[in-house]
Amino acid sequence: MSMIAAFYDNKSILITGATGFLGKVLMEKLFRTSPDLKVIYILVRPKAGQTLQQRVFQILNSKLFEKVKEVCPKVHEKIKPIYADLNQKDLAISKEDLQEHLSSVNIIFHCAATVRFDDPLRHAVQLNVTATQQLLHIASQMPKLEAFIHISTAYSNCNLKHIDEVIYPCSVEPKKIIESMEWLDDAIIDEITPKLIAGRPNTYTYTKALGEMVVQEEGNNLNVAIIRPSIVGATWQEPFPGWVDNLNGPSGIIVAAGKGFLRSIKATPMAVADLIPVDTVVNLTLAVGWYTAVHRPKPTLIYHCTSGTTNPCNWGKMGLQVLATFEKAPFEGAFRRPNADFTTNYFTASYWNAVSHRAPAIIYDFYLRLTGREPRMTKLMNRLLRTISMLEYFINRSWEWSTYNTEMLMSELSPEDQRVFNFDVSQLNWLEYIENYVLGIKKYILKEDMAGIPEAKQHLKRLRNIHYLFNTALFLIIWCLLIARSQMARNMWFFISPLYNL
Repeated sequence: MSMIAAFYDNKSILITGATGFLGKVLMEKLFRTSPDLKVIYILVRPKAGQTLQQRVFQILNSKLFEKVKEVCPKVHEKIKPIYADLNQKDLAISKEDLQEHLSSVNIIFHCAATVRFDDPLRHAVQLNVTATQQLLHIASQMPKLEAFIHISTAYSNCNLKHIDEVIYPCSVEPKKIIESMEWLDDAIIDEITPKLIAGRPNTYTYTKALGEMVVQEEGNNLNVAIIRPSIVGATWQEPFPGWVDNLNGPSGIIVAAGKGFLRSIKATPMAVADLIPVDTVVNLTLAVGWYTAVHRPKPTLIYHCTSGTTNPCNWGKMGLQVLATFEKAPFEGAFRRPNADFTTNYFTASYWNAVSHRAPAIIYDFYLRLTGREPRMTKLMNRLLRTISMLEYFINRSWEWSTYNTEMLMSELSPEDQRVFNFDVSQLNWLEYIENYVLGIKKYILKEDMAGIPEAKQHLKRLRNIHYLFNTALFLIIWCLLIARSQMARNMWFFISPLYNL
């Protein structure tokens, strides 16, 4: 019998960010392992003309929840969407919802955040700092609350090489940052942003560090814990391997490479690719929720959810396996074939992006104009290159995270809980995981049928032949021009050509 699963029975749970990647997998695991939980409240807002309930049905209709519907047929009745907006004061939650629903909440999982690296500081502060502060204020008024679990990031202190399970203070207190955002204009904020983030590459990592400080300072009267996952990737095992629904991080790079848009990137092959499966993060999160509520540890415990310390995989190794999977199951309709030198050109420092990426995009857009279609490739390529440039900081460096608290928690679990809520990444087979990751992107993001693999292979073969033909023609043209203009080239030709008659 799982103590953790039993703990969540009859519990009322609040999840922020439930419509996001991590939030969906968290809900799925809760319903699958604790079908007798009372209710899950999710903070959402209407989107694209959909009501709150329609958004819930859209989530439940995905393949992710197929197993849940077998063990919990009335799952839709146990999800209660509550209108909220993290950009508004008090999250725009009505008094009626606070009194009628949220007053019964036992556990809060705060997963909501902006993960955009290029967000203006004002917006990043609002979503990652101010919203966290306001949620803590609401949580302090919940009489039945047992634990508040805050999801941060392992890169909140990426300005350090070695990172311990402690909260590192920022140079300016969060309260002062929040107050200044209310009266400073955008031009001044943009000017001071580089000085404030001081050594961090973007506003995301900086505001996540501020968010941790807020949790520490304003969660004193609550049972709180902070989880720091690294780069969250596709599922490892649960509910099935390879599920992913977004293009963040490696997923976008894999799609761009598989479709032939991306040929090179500035990266360090031996740098650790600190990828962590989303189901591993969820298992740790639920274990932390149980431990925090039952044992109420003080001071606040921070848990690192990373792979590089116990089971490192470098970017070069990842690239080899991605390329190998492309050969087995290529993506359909590739713009160009994936680079045959993927592991050398793609994962070594390269500064010829302007030629290797933009030139083909410009040519393709010219073709689209000639055929009366809207040119879009240059715009797409510029967006891709901008995204890649923001990721370069992370794929050229390695970090060391201590995992004492995470290891302690694992030792506190029963053998059954260690099996059901496994977060031991030392057992992870990287080659198998990366293959499933690529196949998952093909199936769940690109919506490509595996039955179309033979045709996709034929398409790649045609692209390969066109590539060889183009290179041969280009070589011959250049050589003919050299012969016409250079006496040395003509002498070489006259010397070499008789050798073919021997």
